Amino acid sequence: MSMFLVPALALAACNGEGEAPEVDDEDLPDAGDEAEEDDVDDGDEEADDGSALQMGTGSTGGTYYALGQEMANVINDHTEQQVNAVATDASVENIARVSDQDLELGMTVHIPAVDALDGEGDFQGEVMDNFGFMGYIYPETNQIVVLADDDIESVEDLEGERVNIGPPGSASHAASELVLDAHGVEDYESYEEGFGDGASMLQDGNVDATFGLLGLPDTGIEELAAQQDVELLTIEDEYLDEIEANSEYERITIEADNYDFMEEDVEGIAAYAVLIGSLDDVDEETAYEIVEGLYENADDVSHAQSEHMTMEDIMLGSEDLPLHPGAEQYFEENDLLD
Repeated sequence: MSMFLVPALALAACNGEGEAPEVDDEDLPDAGDEAEEDDVDDGDEEADDGSALQMGTGSTGGTYYALGQEMANVINDHTEQQVNAVATDASVENIARVSDQDLELGMTVHIPAVDALDGEGDFQGEVMDNFGFMGYIYPETNQIVVLADDDIESVEDLEGERVNIGPPGSASHAASELVLDAHGVEDYESYEEGFGDGASMLQDGNVDATFGLLGLPDTGIEELAAQQDVELLTIEDEYLDEIEANSEYERITIEADNYDFMEEDVEGIAAYAVLIGSLDDVDEETAYEIVEGLYENADDVSHAQSEHMTMEDIMLGSEDLPLHPGAEQYFEENDLLD
């Protein structure tokens, strides 16, 4: 069984979602490209004095958006700070916009956050370091969904097929390409949609597979499985070894009891989803208050992935990331630092 399923998870040394992000407003991905306008929190709840903080989540069909809305509600209920959760293309966009002071908070996979500090990966030489770690959220698991009657039995079978790999600038996109590259799959028709749209496309027969870096289990997959017979593709050991050797992802066992349609375990890769905050726009007192209000009341979040937001696991994903000074003060006062 993967170490990601054990609470005392050792720290790893990345919903991710590629063009390189730019900090100029005109070059940043639009915050709601995947979302219907009516579905996106447009900031109407923002306080009249403009003091509400904006927290970047993900596309409306993914885990980040649904979970982020609830996290914002808990912060609003248990602190004096107002937070609005907004739809984005997730990890890389959130990091870029927090660093550019366009968002105050963001949800991200920890791997692109580490890349941002060195200008590596999707950041292609542009260092982005105006953010600090504020807490662990949940383990993100790469899940590859196909229709059961399509005779696609392995990742290699995706050669020449239509594959949704996730939005540009997301950790899902980066993880999908990592898995496909490891299997030598190069000739495929690529679609770059969020998981919700990708699931609809799979259901309608417009793609042959859809990837997502998602919570486990994921409600989007459960909803899709209620409409179609689906399967998850496994990653064989030789490819898992290659991926672990060339990235910060770790193998995870997706156990059969996660979904009713599964008959046996499959293997995948996973990373940490974390909360980050701007070092310029979120002061120490505010960051302290947010961490305290959110994590001491995480039981108020009904989303299934909130079960991972515990004091025992709060530092997961922090390795190699700067701590936000306000969060660090909270961690230190509560004996959470090693």
